[in-house]
Amino acid sequence: MGRADALAIAGGIPGDRLMEAAGRAVARAARRLVRPCRTLVLAGPGNNGGDGYVAARLLEQAGWPVAVAALAPPRPGSDAARAAMRWRGPVVPFTEAEAARCGLLVDAVFGAGLARPLEEAVARVIAAAPGPVLAVDVPSGLDGATGQPRGAVRAADATVTFFRLKPGHLLLPGRLLCGKVMLADIGLPASVLPAVGGRSWRNGPGLWTLPDPDPAAHKYTRGHVTILAGAGMTGAARLAAAGARRGGAGLVTLVAPDRATGDVIRAGEPGVIVTEAPVAELQADRRRQAWVVGPGLEPEPRYLNILHGLASAGRQVVADAGALAAATGEPARLRGAAVMTPHEGEFLRLFGPIGRDRPAAARRAAAATGAVVLLKGADTVIAAPDGRVAINDHAPAWLASGGTGDVLAGLIAALLAQGLPAFEAASAAAWLHGEAAWRSGPGLIAEDLPAHLNQAIEAARSYRV
Repeated sequence: MGRADALAIAGGIPGDRLMEAAGRAVARAARRLVRPCRTLVLAGPGNNGGDGYVAARLLEQAGWPVAVAALAPPRPGSDAARAAMRWRGPVVPFTEAEAARCGLLVDAVFGAGLARPLEEAVARVIAAAPGPVLAVDVPSGLDGATGQPRGAVRAADATVTFFRLKPGHLLLPGRLLCGKVMLADIGLPASVLPAVGGRSWRNGPGLWTLPDPDPAAHKYTRGHVTILAGAGMTGAARLAAAGARRGGAGLVTLVAPDRATGDVIRAGEPGVIVTEAPVAELQADRRRQAWVVGPGLEPEPRYLNILHGLASAGRQVVADAGALAAATGEPARLRGAAVMTPHEGEFLRLFGPIGRDRPAAARRAAAATGAVVLLKGADTVIAAPDGRVAINDHAPAWLASGGTGDVLAGLIAALLAQGLPAFEAASAAAWLHGEAAWRSGPGLIAEDLPAHLNQAIEAARSYRV
């Protein structure tokens, strides 16, 4: 954001104008959040504080009782200093006692770029507010890049941010600490984006486009997904098959390791093809574009050999569950996979600790393996080897249920089979997966998801950019 501001100013947009627009957005958000009440604006020494001074002036002009408490004066000659000079209202001490008297606290102390822990004294003042808190950019102390708190961060009831969301608005726990996030246009031109070089997106329709059905299509042209099934947990492969079928694949085959397992699977959904044929024989069929290796499989090295053979033959492989476990501590053995879908425990065993920065960890994993890495969680991160990242915040808490990841793996394979590139297929599948869960409602079990995927796909297609 600092670079975006600088480029806009260099392009002829005065910094004062941007700060006025930001402060106006904060004042507007305050009016939406509460009725006029005693308001205290906590102002930091930087541009975040400058936005607070502007908001204070505009709220006072609208008849609100407003005071400003400054942590420190702005740098002389800065835009924030000029905004502070225009404030003619009360200036009170930056204390817990003053915060405890207000009906609304506007937290304009530190923004998304804070690079050090929040001082305890500052945190105590913000925490003393008895009523709603409106944060400017992010709640003070929240790391805008990672969503991790740097110290004791008071959760805001609402947050106003500018130009584009920051990763910390979407990643946990930042998403919860920000409350309702309002994105304001303050006049920064979109033309600065290429120079800034942003490589992160909020996942959703528009980042990707689902393939439109071809009136002349038939089951083979819609893509053939092949899924390896294990003898011990046939349900996992069957759930993946359901995700692939509802995801639009024209054909789905489950490969059973023996006749007894095949017979168990044949007793399930009648639309699934079941075979005990050797993988090498099936691999020769070029119509089998996408494969899923992992759901319900034991963590055996032979599955990694199968994965490598499929990749060498030009097939796209989704690696999940058993395949990931088979490569524990040796992620290079998964090279050749198009997409891998670890949850946090699997990621830890493959790549080591995630740390505070989930996007950075997923990026490193993708670069190390050459695969798109979908790091599952309440804030799923999809990372491509070239550094692109999508953050998916479109999923309800009740999606955390056994077997839902198997449905996701099959859904990704279906989109790969229909021609979506790996990053787009993984991103689209994550959003559709969450949308289906929202439509299913609380009490969701994995078997419920496939029935709602057709509605989720229709919802995605209704977005037109």
